[in-house]
Parts: sequence; structure tokens; C-alpha cells
Amino acid sequence: MRQHGKLEYGGQAAPQRTCVGCRVRTAQSELLRLVRVEDHVVPDLRGRLPGRGASLHPSLSCLELAERRRAFPRAFRVTGPLDVSPVRAHLEGEPRNVM
Repeated sequence: MRQHGKLEYGGQAAPQRTCVGCRVRTAQSELLRLVRVEDHVVPDLRGRLPGRGASLHPSLSCLELAERRRAFPRAFRVTGPLDVSPVRAHLEGEPRNVM
């Protein structure tokens, strides 16, 4: 029997998260954790930044879906738009100073 909130993945139970773009639940290790720093959404590559996190598949299509659905302000519980250019730069492979 599966434990609540877990997914059988590779023979081991792994935590599940939902992508804010496509809304598909998958293993946490396959998703990119995002956090809000002031008015910017930044990738949390080490998973150590403080604050409320959101998960996203590391693809531009999921990022575009999340932007179109206005999912980031809802996920971070803020009003108004957030700048996702650091996430876009990371997904496009541009060298940029991300936190």
C-alpha cells in the first residue's frame, strides 16, 4: 500500500510535487524548485532558499503555461505580477547570476 503523498519511483518512495504549469504530479527530483525573492521568481538549484516554494518542470512550455495561467502569484500568495526572467534565463541556458 502506498503512503499518502508518496509515489513509487525507481523502487523507492519519493515525495510528489505538482508542476504549477501543467498541473501534473510527479517526483520532486524531476521538478525545479522556485522561490520568490522580492518581486522576482528565481530557481532554487540547491533546494535551500527560505520561503514558500513552487515546483515547475524544467521546460519552457511549462513556464509559458504557468505565466499564461497566472500561476506564480497564486502559488506564492502575493498580489500583482512577478518577474520570471531569472527562471527563463536558467531554462534557456543563459549564464546569469541566479540566487
